[in-house]
Amino acid sequence: MLTLVYAFNFVDRQILVILQEPIKLEMGLSDAQLGLLSGFSFALVYITAGIPIAWWADRTNRRNIIAGALTVWSGMTALSGLAQNYTHLLLARIGVGIGEAGGSPPAHAMISDYYPAHQRGTAMAIYSTGVHLGILLGFIVGGVVSQYFGWRVAFFSVGIPGILLALVFFLTVQEPPRGRWEGAVQQVHKPTLAETLKTLSGYRSFWYLTLATGLSAFAGYGSGNFAPSFLMRNHGFTVGEVGLVLAFVGGFAGMVGTFLGGFIADRVGHSDRRWYLWVPAISGMLAIPLSFPYLLLDNTAVVLGVSFFLSIAMNTYLGPALAISHGIVPPAMRAQTSAILFFILNLIGLGLGPLTAGLLSDWYQPRFGEDSLRYAMLTVALLSSPSIVLYLLAARRLPGDLAQGLEMSPR
Repeated sequence: MLTLVYAFNFVDRQILVILQEPIKLEMGLSDAQLGLLSGFSFALVYITAGIPIAWWADRTNRRNIIAGALTVWSGMTALSGLAQNYTHLLLARIGVGIGEAGGSPPAHAMISDYYPAHQRGTAMAIYSTGVHLGILLGFIVGGVVSQYFGWRVAFFSVGIPGILLALVFFLTVQEPPRGRWEGAVQQVHKPTLAETLKTLSGYRSFWYLTLATGLSAFAGYGSGNFAPSFLMRNHGFTVGEVGLVLAFVGGFAGMVGTFLGGFIADRVGHSDRRWYLWVPAISGMLAIPLSFPYLLLDNTAVVLGVSFFLSIAMNTYLGPALAISHGIVPPAMRAQTSAILFFILNLIGLGLGPLTAGLLSDWYQPRFGEDSLRYAMLTVALLSSPSIVLYLLAARRLPGDLAQGLEMSPR
């Protein structure tokens, strides 16, 4: 159920991506405005609201918070279909961001209370496949519905079912005991945000990891949010064709990569926790060179084939990152720790990735014309490459940090 809710989170977040070309034509928008709409404006409220909601989740019923948040973001997605201008759409997206801020941190904390430490990489990875299940559904529904009924109906078709799911979730999901695997003694004190930050401040591996995931997301959102536009402009796809193709490439391949990241980390990391950081580092080393044929070749079949493996490589980091983050803090700090991680991840990734790609595309346009977007997306991919070094630095610091007393439970 948590994974399904997370899928709706990303259906509602990514539906705009598949619809941005028809919206751009109707409203006369620039690529920079699209980047602001799908990235920075959403991310700003998403990350700002995420920390206080996570603080609340560490103190109260997390299931209820998720059900309420799902109602809000689904309702605002449906309202997006009524937008008459850019400002209306921007305000609706801000509302979606506020609602979605209440989704992931409480869910992460619940999962860590459902599963012991040696299973959390896989559990978090399975949950995180909701990202790509949502992308898959969003691309299919958005592409097909938009082509036949228009982009406004597409917003209604994904927003209204989310409100119904919120009721089902509230009635069927049970709140797990907090700190189930670590002992009830750790549940007594409810730490403040300042205490959580103070605890994390002494663990440099967490901050290296957080910056690394931010740069991974920078590439993912920067290129991913413009993938439909890239295929339509440079490879002649229709909006319906893009929806079906990216459902497979961005959705299914992303699910495979996300699951494999956590699964492999759990299998090889029980004897050496640094594998939780080495796995995304190795994947990043594979993703950078794959970006060149994906973005620069004109053979559509080759481009789509490469993009499948590129999507797998780019999406291995989230499960291991969440498992490590929750392993170094007490149970009562987990929702806040997730919110801090997601604050930086989404500020860099979701906030700056699409906006940077859009600005670069507009800047490159006088020189490269229709190819401006492909070079903008390639630049974004190259700018994310320091994430590899940061994962390795985090791995180098991790044993010492764990030895200071913040331990992960053994297998």
